[in-house]
Amino acid sequence: MSPHLDGFGCLMLLLAGLLGAGGVLAAAAGGHAGDDRVLGAVAVIALTQAPAMLAFGLASPASRLLRVGAIAIGAGACLFSGILAARQILDVVILPMLAPASATATIVGWILVAIAGLVGRRRPEAAAPARR
Repeated sequence: MSPHLDGFGCLMLLLAGLLGAGGVLAAAAGGHAGDDRVLGAVAVIALTQAPAMLAFGLASPASRLLRVGAIAIGAGACLFSGILAARQILDVVILPMLAPASATATIVGWILVAIAGLVGRRRPEAAAPARR
């Protein structure tokens, strides 16, 4: 039985797949490189964020704050790890301020997730519309 995914769920699974594949590629490339510190960091970043994207996608939370946080985490981690990998493998700097901006987006995303956990669900169950 496969879950029905909305657009958010599909986006999260896409990001999970990209981060997972990118993380494994970075780990493999790092194993063949002379200095694998940067690619090792890319692998850690990608492979630690990928399961979170998978969880967000399959859970498809209703909280708007949680969804915005998840998108910031996934997009930020994809950009950040991709930029670091490009610098290391291709020796190319893509928009110098994009790396810190994407890392900041990932951090802010996790902060939004934490805030969503603190705020919780504001509407009491009794306020939900009645089903017919």
